[in-house]
Order: sequence, then C-alpha cells, then structure tokens
Amino acid sequence: MPRALWTGAISFGLIFIPVSLKSAEAPDELDLTLLDKRDFAPVGYKRVNKTTGKEVAWDDIIKGYEHEPDQYVALSEKDFRKANVAATQTIDLLAFVEQSDIDPIYFEKPYYLVPGKRGEKVYALLRDSLKQSGKVGVAQIVIRVKQHLAVVAAVDDALVLNTLRYPQEIKSVASLELPAAAVGTELTTKEIAMAVALIESMSEPWQPSQYRDQYRDDLLKLIRQKIKAHQIHSVSPADDEPENAEAEAPAADVIDLMALLKKSLPKTAKAAASTRSSTTQTGKARASAKTRAKAA
Repeated sequence: MPRALWTGAISFGLIFIPVSLKSAEAPDELDLTLLDKRDFAPVGYKRVNKTTGKEVAWDDIIKGYEHEPDQYVALSEKDFRKANVAATQTIDLLAFVEQSDIDPIYFEKPYYLVPGKRGEKVYALLRDSLKQSGKVGVAQIVIRVKQHLAVVAAVDDALVLNTLRYPQEIKSVASLELPAAAVGTELTTKEIAMAVALIESMSEPWQPSQYRDQYRDDLLKLIRQKIKAHQIHSVSPADDEPENAEAEAPAADVIDLMALLKKSLPKTAKAAASTRSSTTQTGKARASAKTRAKAA
C-alpha cells in the first residue's frame, strides 16, 4: 500500500471528508545507474557542506530562506504548518465547473484521494454527486511548501485530485512565431475540409491500454541482446557522428496538401486497425518473453 503524502479533509460546504492523498502515478522507467566508464563503479550522490566539504546527514539538514546574500531564515516543519494551519489540513472546494472548460495545459499531476475512518459515506456522497452533475470541483491544497490549484473529479469508484498550474506559471504564446489562422492566404477551405475528414476517419474511442512505451520496449530489447552476448561491462561503440551533433531539420519543401490528404484518407482506417492489432500482439509477445526471462 503506497504511503500517504498528505492527510487532512475535503471541505465541501459544511461537510468535512477525512481523506489521505496518495500518488496515482506508477512510473515505468528503466532503473539506470550512473557508472564511472573507467572501471564501471557506481557513481553516487552526496549532500556536501559547501564550507567544510564534508558530507551532511539528512537529520542535520533544514530548510532556509535567503533574505540577503548569505543571510538565512531557518524554517522547521513546525513553521510550515504554523504558517496557515487550515490551509495545510484541508482541501477547500471553491467552485464546480465543467472539466471540458479547463485547458489541458493546466493539468500537472494526479493523486488518489482515499477516505479516512468514518469518512466513507460522505466520500461516496461527493463522488456520486460529481458523477451525476458531470462537474469537477476546483480546489486549493498545500503540498509540502506550495499551495496548489487543483480539481477533484470522480473517476470510477475513486475521487482523483489533479494539481493544476496557475496561469502565471504558463508561458504566453505571444512570443512564438505561429502561422496565421486565416483561410485564403495559404490554406484553402477545401484543404481544411479534407484535413477534418482525415481526422474523422482516424477518430475512435479513447482506449489508453492499447498504447505502449515503444522506445522503452526497444531499449530493453537492446539490453537483453547485450546480456545474451555477454557484453556486461562493455561501453557502446561510438557512432560515426559526434554524440552531441544535432540532427538537421528537413527543408520545408512546397507540398500539395490536398494530394497528401486524399492519399491518407483511404488508408487510414485500415492502417489504424493494423497498428492496434500489431501493438496488441507485440505487447502479448513481449509479456510472454518477459515471463520466460523471469522464470529463467
């Protein structure tokens, strides 16, 4: 059972729902170790006192705010809680909105909200009410030392809290060089209509389970090949090009959008179905191979 990151209550009108906050993420990253290429010894991290050069134990580390150069105000965990007791112990639902009204660029990180003791009934009340209304609750919560904007939504049998970015945390697009949206300059109405038709032909219900991290799978395959070849302590040979060489972007040739769109349309549905089938079969094959590898 994952450890609770935060424990408190949801403030819902006059109702308080005791909950704990648990991460909804399950990172599926490869566990890679930093090595010294000269002898393959693992390279570790140290917390070092910049004055003495000596390592500092976690128990001796505190947080501090530098209000002037080399002048710090020390802050303890008690200080963080004392700053605003209510804010650190409650998730205040401030309003309810349509989730579709929130631009995806605001979404940051998901968490599960788990009911506390004797909180099951009011937890179910909020969850089922959100489902019936089709809305999400806009909230604020303090996690560690930051007050986050968030939304609380009903997902299956759970309440899920998604932290959001504040508007000031999102960079403006004003400084970007973006194409004009006007039809009649470079794009024609027919080209847009054909592109919309292509989008419609590729549309399907959202099924996240059909997608895989193909790069991770291919990298694992390469690792297994190296193990099989007993290249346990080998450094990969250098490529012909320098490692830091940047790939040049292809030249922006004049293209016939209508021709490309017309060619794409007949093949789209068949290609999409073939890709899903291939992905499923590949996933099953890799899962089977992984099982055999573990058994070995």
